[in-house]
Amino acid sequence: MLDVPLLIGGLSCPARDGRTFERCNPVTGEGVSRVAAATLEDADAAVAAAQAAFPVWAALAPNERRTRLLAAADLLQARSAEFIAAAGETGAMANWYGFNVKLASGMLREAASMTTQINGEVIPSDVPGSFAMALRQPCGVVLGIAPWNAPVILATRAIAMPLACGNTVVLKASELSPAVHRLIGQVLHDAGLGDGVVNVISNAPADAPAIVERLIANPAVRRVNFTGSTHVGRIVAELSARHLKPALLELGGKAPFLVLDDADLDAAVEAAAFGAYFNQGQICMSTERLIVDHQIADAFVDKLASKIATLPAGNPDSADSVLGSLVDSNAGQRIKALIEDAVSKGARLVAGGQVEGSIMQPTLLDNVTSEMRLYREESFGPVAVVLRDTGDEALLRLANDSEFGLSAAIFSRDTSRALALAQRVESGICHINGPTVHDEAQMPFGGVKNSGYGSFGGKAAIEHFTQLRWVTLQNGPRHYPI
Repeated sequence: MLDVPLLIGGLSCPARDGRTFERCNPVTGEGVSRVAAATLEDADAAVAAAQAAFPVWAALAPNERRTRLLAAADLLQARSAEFIAAAGETGAMANWYGFNVKLASGMLREAASMTTQINGEVIPSDVPGSFAMALRQPCGVVLGIAPWNAPVILATRAIAMPLACGNTVVLKASELSPAVHRLIGQVLHDAGLGDGVVNVISNAPADAPAIVERLIANPAVRRVNFTGSTHVGRIVAELSARHLKPALLELGGKAPFLVLDDADLDAAVEAAAFGAYFNQGQICMSTERLIVDHQIADAFVDKLASKIATLPAGNPDSADSVLGSLVDSNAGQRIKALIEDAVSKGARLVAGGQVEGSIMQPTLLDNVTSEMRLYREESFGPVAVVLRDTGDEALLRLANDSEFGLSAAIFSRDTSRALALAQRVESGICHINGPTVHDEAQMPFGGVKNSGYGSFGGKAAIEHFTQLRWVTLQNGPRHYPI
């Protein structure tokens, strides 16, 4: 059992009232982590620690911030085994957590490279002798709220660019991966960022609404970033708006994967299987809708079914398992209900569908129509549905017939044709001849419609985590009308 204290002002501490909660392995039911359940006063203390650390961190020379972030990236990678040891919190495969650490380290390195790229500009003024500038400066304390599904990547993303921009951070850990999120804070502290630069708060599941509201309402919190479900994202957006706090939101998705009539089917199948089933489909970018031209749909479905047969799900500790567990058995029952609804309305179950506790086999359904819940609802599990139509315009209409708009993919041997379609797909991200699941630290990452607004990643994040200020310097006399 891993003990998970709070991290406030550089110190490990219990909750003020001593309360804890346990996070259990979804496969075995065994306790993985015993976690401090923060009080509202603990939340206040974390913000106060970040506020106290802000002046020193913001005043550091950009290359000093770069040096410390690079040291954190190296230490994060060096401690990869500790993150993998906590994978039992979510039932994920070890290779998924290893990939998480690799990409998260890259995010810290990319953030380090941005410390000297926070630029302003000189703006011509109509006032004689007025030298006008637009300057980007740190905001203050940034609140990051990260989910469990890609725990190292998404918690690091919530922290890295805010730090590079000169802000200090409070990270609200997920109740489902608290040990991993707390370890990120410890690594950053151990790398020498400074006491209070990163603080980590964990809370009992029932306390989440009150803790989040307290953190957002705190006057010292100047920016909010949230990654998670659209349902919770709306709550965070409403709370942030109530307190006039800008929020960066990356929310749910139901990624379309268009297979045009000239596509390389073998390449499309490999990308579709990876995008739909890696980490049990519990990725915001996961491929959920396979939108296939009628001419090649039968061949594509047959090939994908054969691929699925090579991807058994099971206990992550078993050598026979290619895929691991859902985050809990409740997720399995929720997804099973979606599948049963589709089958009862005429969908064909091509592969999978079996659920045992939190273990769900990769699932493919064909002949899915708009009357079925799976047509529109995000499954957030190892389920992909085939939607058939004829011609590029028809496939595009299906792709855009969704409240979500995060990631998309198009497969075609004619890249000009695919690029023309990509510019009309309603998504923040679109990959041609590549999977919907793809992320790089330097790329602008964000969605449209109900998938959120704003972009994480590289230069795109600078505007979210800095305050643009207009500063003038008057040289010589100035005329006034009175």
